[in-house]
Amino acid sequence: MNRSQLDHILKAHHRDAYLWARQCCSFEDELAKDVLQQVYLKILEGQARLKDATKAKTWLFSIIRYTAIDELRRSGKTVPLTESYDPEEIHEEIDATDYEGLIKRLPEMQREVILMVFYHQMTIAQSAEILQIGLGTARTHYGRGKKKLKELITKVQIQEEYGK
Repeated sequence: MNRSQLDHILKAHHRDAYLWARQCCSFEDELAKDVLQQVYLKILEGQARLKDATKAKTWLFSIIRYTAIDELRRSGKTVPLTESYDPEEIHEEIDATDYEGLIKRLPEMQREVILMVFYHQMTIAQSAEILQIGLGTARTHYGRGKKKLKELITKVQIQEEYGK
């Protein structure tokens, strides 16, 4: 694939790529910009090669995800395996319309599948490919994530309604 074709693909998916980088970086804008810049450099320097042009977005999202993981690991912002995978309890006041805050409370894999499907209009199969997990596993994370997100929204709405 030549440079102009790569430029066209990157420009066409730039907005989604930035949003995905931001989501992979725990919604930290500056870190997301750094990660996206590293991704573009990897692609333009030929360190990452696109084999199938029909899967450009999936390919780009995979590179962003793993670059973000590496960057978070370097900065010491990863969650150790000994910690619970359950979502954080809601201690501070959160608005029921603060979806970013609610989504942050989902376990990592559930959050990533939900974000790809709802915000990036990808299929569960595409998200499974990006996350390098089986389709059944991705469906399970998707279903559990939707259920947990609904529970969180309901819990916040009840807290707002009764002032707890």
